[in-house]
Amino acid sequence: MGRETMSTQMKQIVLASRPDGAPTPENFRLESADMPTPGEGEVLVEVHYMSLDPYMRGRMDDAKSYAAPVPIGGKMEGGSAGKVIASNSAHLKEGDMVFGPFGWATHAVADAKMCRKLDPEQASITTSLGVLGMPGLTGWHGLMAYGKPKAGETLVVAAATGPVGSMVGQVAKSLGLRVVGIAGGADKCKTAVEHFGFDACLDHRAYDDAKALNAALKAECPKGIDIYFENVGGKVLEAVLPLMNQFGRIPICGMISWYNAGGLGEKAGGAGLTAPKLWRTILVNFLSVNGFIISNHWDRFPEFVTEMAPKVASGEIAVQEDITEGLENAPQAFINLLTGGNVGKAIVKVS
Repeated sequence: MGRETMSTQMKQIVLASRPDGAPTPENFRLESADMPTPGEGEVLVEVHYMSLDPYMRGRMDDAKSYAAPVPIGGKMEGGSAGKVIASNSAHLKEGDMVFGPFGWATHAVADAKMCRKLDPEQASITTSLGVLGMPGLTGWHGLMAYGKPKAGETLVVAAATGPVGSMVGQVAKSLGLRVVGIAGGADKCKTAVEHFGFDACLDHRAYDDAKALNAALKAECPKGIDIYFENVGGKVLEAVLPLMNQFGRIPICGMISWYNAGGLGEKAGGAGLTAPKLWRTILVNFLSVNGFIISNHWDRFPEFVTEMAPKVASGEIAVQEDITEGLENAPQAFINLLTGGNVGKAIVKVS
């Protein structure tokens, strides 16, 4: 009684074809579909904001990985935040704001147990997609568990203004480390220093090759590099490795510069980083290199939120979001993300 008539249609973006190299708009298709109906224990959510993240590029390939690929014609996957508009669960009620695996769509049905209730009074619901969500947890967990930061050390992180890199840099800075970022563009470097508080930031696009970037890094890291938080690979990795101190640590959560190159970077070209060179550097410098996928560490999420939410609320941890309007514009925003076209956490405002 009194409830507005619910639409019988929703919209979603599906994978139209698998990309060969960098994704193009033709790899995506905007479709209309019947509004789903929640079953027992499920909720129907109206999506307000959806996240764009580099890992989604891997899901577009039909290749063995830690998660199954999106099938052709299947809805693009991803985390989103929105409002419960119908509920068959005792855990969530109509009107609750939630985060969940709703994908690239205006609406979605999900098991209520797969949804996390959000408190808009604590922070904007968009933070559940970035600084207080998966990317923020990735940066915090990777740094603390595998970077093992100590005051006085030097840390380097690429993609410095993204949600992972900015979390890594800000936490490290608060612990007394020298923090040097690497980003694509002078404006991003300015943001890293002035907004996120990094000690310095280098524009990797200003250097023709890894050798030139290495020389600039050496000037900013006169005591060498103790922690390199790895999320890009490519030229940056090649520039950093010779500067790693003995017993240095390298947490690895991604390699975005290679995602659009077939064969896990084999087609990237120009890289002087061979397996023997990499292995020898690790060996003779006693480096600790830890790859991790954050989905294996969700048990730490409550600890992360307890520690970080008050710091986000107080402004101690700065936030920057890059919001694109309209579900139909999500493919281009995602394509831009993979080439560094965003500044801050990439988000699409759906409704």
